[in-house]
Amino acid sequence: MKIVVFGSINMDLVCRVKRLPAPGETLRGSDFFTTPGGKGANQAVACAQLGSSVAMIGRVGEDEFGTNLRTGMKKSGVDVSGVVLTQGSSGVALITVEESGENSIVIIPGANGQVGMDDLHRLDSTLEGADSLLLQLEIPSEVVQAAAKKAKEHSVRVILDPAPVSALADDLYSMIDIITPNETECAALTGIEVEDTSHVEQAAKLLLNRGVEKVIIKLGARGAYLYDGKESELIPAIPVNSVDTTAAGDAFNGALATALGKGLKLRNAVEFANAAGALSTTRKGAQPSMPTMKEVIQLMMENGRDYDKTNSEW
Repeated sequence: MKIVVFGSINMDLVCRVKRLPAPGETLRGSDFFTTPGGKGANQAVACAQLGSSVAMIGRVGEDEFGTNLRTGMKKSGVDVSGVVLTQGSSGVALITVEESGENSIVIIPGANGQVGMDDLHRLDSTLEGADSLLLQLEIPSEVVQAAAKKAKEHSVRVILDPAPVSALADDLYSMIDIITPNETECAALTGIEVEDTSHVEQAAKLLLNRGVEKVIIKLGARGAYLYDGKESELIPAIPVNSVDTTAAGDAFNGALATALGKGLKLRNAVEFANAAGALSTTRKGAQPSMPTMKEVIQLMMENGRDYDKTNSEW
C-alpha cells in the first residue's frame, strides 16, 4: 500500500504567547522555535510515522530551510525523490500559539507557489499502484485540480484537505472521494456556520450535492462528523491535554489515509484518525508531533475506542 502526497513543504517559525494578540496589539512571547511543516509535508510524515509507504511530490527553495526540510522528511521515512529544489526561498509559515493550544498562521508560499504543471509528470509516475492521493490548498489551485484528475486516471482515491480555504472549481468537487474541512473551512465553502449537528449535516449535504463522494468535517474537541449520503454520525474526539493544535488536522488526514489503505471501514478509519489528531495536540510543533501506530492504538484502547481488532497486528 502506497500513499502519495502532492502539496506544500514549509519551515514553521513558531512563537508561543499567553493569548493571541488583538489587532494592533503587541504582546511579549515566551518561546520561539523553528520546525518543519507545510500541510503536504506534515501529512506525508504523519503517514510515514504510522508505517505507511509514502511519497512526497513538491518543491523547496535553494536555501538552508530547503535542505533541512528534505532531510527531515527522509529521516521520517518519506520518499523525497519527487521533491525538487527551486530557485528562491522555501515556503515559510509564521505560527503564533497561545497557552490553550489554539493558533493563528500566516503562510508565505515561496517554492510552493512555483509548483506547476511540470510537477504533474513526476506525480503521474508516482501514482501508479497508489492507494490514496492527499491534496491540500497551499499550492496553486489549478495544479491541485490537475493532480486530482491524474489520480482519477489511475483509479486512486482522492482525499482533499481544503486548507487554507478558497473557492473550489466545480469540476474539482466531482473528483474528490473524501473532503475533510474543519469548521472554519466548512463555513467558508458552504456559507453555513456549523454550530450544531443540524447545521453540520446541512453543510455536508451541500458538499455532497456538489459532487463529493464522502464528507468528514473536523470539529476539533467535538470530534469529526461523517456523512456519505446514506449514513451520518458524529464520532466524538478523545479528550487529551492539548498544548498545540498545529497540524492536528494533518495528523488526522495522514491517519485516515493510512487506515483506509489498511482496509478499515470508513467509520473505524475516522475513529483512528481522531485518535491520531488528538495525540498530535499533546506535543509542540507540526511534524515532531506526529504519533506512531503503537501510540494511536494505545490511546484508543485506553479510552475504549474501536480500532478494529482484526488489524491489531499493525
